[in-house]
Amino acid sequence: MSDIRFESRCLSSLVKVFADRELTDAPTIKASAMRNETFSFQVAFRANHLLKEVRVRIESDLSEAMSVRTVGLVPSEMPIYADHDSSILRAEPGLFPDPLYPVDDREGVTVLPGQWRAIWLTAEIRDQAQAGIHRIQIRFETAAGEILSEQYFELEIVPATLPKQRLIHTEWFHADCLAVHYGYKVFSEEHWDMIDRYVRTAAQHGMNMLLTPLFTPPLDTEVGGERPTVQLVDVVKTGEIYRFGFDRLTRWVEMCDRRGIEYLEMSHFFTQWGAKHAPKIIAEVDGENRQIFGWETDAGGEAYRGFLSQFLPALKDYINLHGLERRCYFHVSDEPNLNSLESYKRASRIVNEHLPQFPIIDALSDYDFYEQGLVKNPIPANDHLTAFMDNGVENLWTYYCCGQYKKVSNRFFCFPSARNRIIGMQLYKFDIAGFLHWGYNFWFSQLSRKVIDPYRVTDAGHAFPSGDAFLVYPGEKGPIESIRLEVFYEALQDLRALQLLESLIGKEKTLELLEEDLPQPLTFTEYPDDSEWLLSKRERINRTISEHVRLG
Repeated sequence: MSDIRFESRCLSSLVKVFADRELTDAPTIKASAMRNETFSFQVAFRANHLLKEVRVRIESDLSEAMSVRTVGLVPSEMPIYADHDSSILRAEPGLFPDPLYPVDDREGVTVLPGQWRAIWLTAEIRDQAQAGIHRIQIRFETAAGEILSEQYFELEIVPATLPKQRLIHTEWFHADCLAVHYGYKVFSEEHWDMIDRYVRTAAQHGMNMLLTPLFTPPLDTEVGGERPTVQLVDVVKTGEIYRFGFDRLTRWVEMCDRRGIEYLEMSHFFTQWGAKHAPKIIAEVDGENRQIFGWETDAGGEAYRGFLSQFLPALKDYINLHGLERRCYFHVSDEPNLNSLESYKRASRIVNEHLPQFPIIDALSDYDFYEQGLVKNPIPANDHLTAFMDNGVENLWTYYCCGQYKKVSNRFFCFPSARNRIIGMQLYKFDIAGFLHWGYNFWFSQLSRKVIDPYRVTDAGHAFPSGDAFLVYPGEKGPIESIRLEVFYEALQDLRALQLLESLIGKEKTLELLEEDLPQPLTFTEYPDDSEWLLSKRERINRTISEHVRLG
């Protein structure tokens, strides 16, 4: 076809390529990375004709460490709330770039006429990678081998190794969503295998803590409704006496060990938004499985208190027996507010009475809960950190969800990827110890009322801005990763790079370098919102590390 016009352009990972908009971003043709780092960039392409089975060829001495995926499009009916700020890409509904699909060597990629699309290239830089500049050639070919376009990218590997992640990071893992979507019986062998695949992907992207469903987590559940039962602990009830079996919990812990998950985040012992009820708990009673606690249970009542007075000591014995004392974190109730202060206080006392030596973490943003000693490790949202930081709260964590859509970092579809990635530098400056998010794979509608297809419904049923409820999509053989997942991991790598630089020049000089060209100090609400600043700053960090490593 002699009149084919094929265009291509190398871009950074922070560009979002829309099919219905002109591509105005300048090319990015070189960058640097460290050993033990995952580095990604894109190549955008379009043609004036429909082309199928276009092959993507990579030639480089790094090719064995590289993968190629296509950037897919998914719909968003509700990209953002009406009163959003100005730092967004678009507020209109439409198709947004997000899922990253593996490229089939036989099928190649399809080029749709007049539409900009992109491929996503990732290099896993191993510890033994040779320092220096590595040239990467990306070639688009027809099925017959005719060259359509070529691009070149230079990746310099810095002679330094990215240190281990210190930040504790959890994205809530919804085992019930996996069972429902794939049609597996809960904790069947097929379910366990799929859980393992999703946990592996989580760990590969910096998640080192895993939500562990001792009992079905009472999260995003309509009052009076229920989610599918995913309960790791067996319970047998005889009168008012309880016996507990931990075989499934042991298998869960062994899976975590195998995948590099360091911390176990035990599911909440009380319902969300107030701690007024017990989670759903199933027990064997007179030889039959029955629900013994749930929405009908008063959280502070004698029955549930009696259960916890037997379960928590048994769980503590299990933890001690398996040497898990330093790995376990506990929750009381998620996102309580001042209207539920008294019920949360009662619930907190119960948990702390039995688990005084363990960290108790809860997402909450009212400082009163911490001031009254009701939570040991508060997790305020990133737009509510000021009161906690001003009062010198140690070991501070943060989180964000649908409510954090003004001024602060977040990762909705409609946000620039720079607004996703900036959080790594913010976490570094303020010595944040942990990050929590509720949606690794929440594929239900709001309040878990019904199952949704995340490829078609990306806003949990017109509930949250698209991109809040999940980071991965269900693939035939496991998770399909997203742009947002990859970019957030880049933020965590920025954090680790800054920590490495601090080990070489100290915190004060590292902060000076970080903020040297800013009109005002970096905060959680004041930060550069453009990708060029982020990319050039990371290059500056890498160069400074390289200089000190060579001198050392």
